[in-house]
Amino acid sequence: MTDNDDTHVLRVLRAGAAAQGPYALDIDPKRAGWGYSSLRVLELPPGGSHALAAGDSEWIVLPLSGGCTVDVEGESFELLGRESVFTSVTDFAYVPRDAHARIASGAGGRFALAGARCARRLPARYGPAPEVPVELRGTGNCSRQVNNFAAAAPAGGGKSGGSFECDRLIAVEVLTPGGNWSSYPPHKHDEHHPGAESELEEIYYFEVEADGEGAGRDSGLGYHRVSPSRPGGTDILAEVRTGDAVLIPDGWHGPSIAAPGHTLYYLNVMAGPGSGEKREWLIRDHPDHGWIRDTWPSQPVDPRLPLYGPEELAQ
Repeated sequence: MTDNDDTHVLRVLRAGAAAQGPYALDIDPKRAGWGYSSLRVLELPPGGSHALAAGDSEWIVLPLSGGCTVDVEGESFELLGRESVFTSVTDFAYVPRDAHARIASGAGGRFALAGARCARRLPARYGPAPEVPVELRGTGNCSRQVNNFAAAAPAGGGKSGGSFECDRLIAVEVLTPGGNWSSYPPHKHDEHHPGAESELEEIYYFEVEADGEGAGRDSGLGYHRVSPSRPGGTDILAEVRTGDAVLIPDGWHGPSIAAPGHTLYYLNVMAGPGSGEKREWLIRDHPDHGWIRDTWPSQPVDPRLPLYGPEELAQ
């Protein structure tokens, strides 16, 4: 078993390995070898700006650290942002396909651009942080927090509390306290089964918080597993650190494991033929592990959760 299941398309992208121009990470359908999902991480210095041509994709500008202004379609959206992905939810902006946007930051920062090839051209919009539904999923050592800023409605198997309208794009943030397992039980969404499973490509982008006193920024780590759902399918067991990404065209994905003492964050970006008219996130649990869900009602949620909620913005 290796980090990558394909000698032509890398499935595990180490921090910096997919950097291009102003992007610390640049994943598009061509690089990923699939049809829909994209993710870029834009790094801007103080006073920096960037011109984004949306092309045939819709995009969400999501601050990872810092704030910015997004000018698009005659609108100007001021994103307050946040200190880091570990401190609060954030506001965000939607950029429609075929649009031209300018992203500028007075203090500088890092911004995720989550994208999906799409057909409909929706209006440019602002997503307020207080309206981001925060979900606690799982219990015991499967407890994690999900920030459903652009989840499909309803989130498969969960209660997202709302949905931000996109054409194909589905995106959420997940925070897993140290020692816990998330993206568990292993599940998949690589086939179309009406009402049961939707076909979606998925990107995981990771950051790890160094919780220990004196710990360096790059000291944290986690582990991510993808096991084959078909002969010759994706097979990954990877150590992941801040800035790493994993591409999942198929397979049972999970668990994502947070090392003790380190909170694990990942941004999920999904799109595919299964996110068309209904924009559904329908998953199928691994038959050997799905039973774990039945144990959750008898256990408490990890008391460390929620790590934060929209109310943090008012403090």
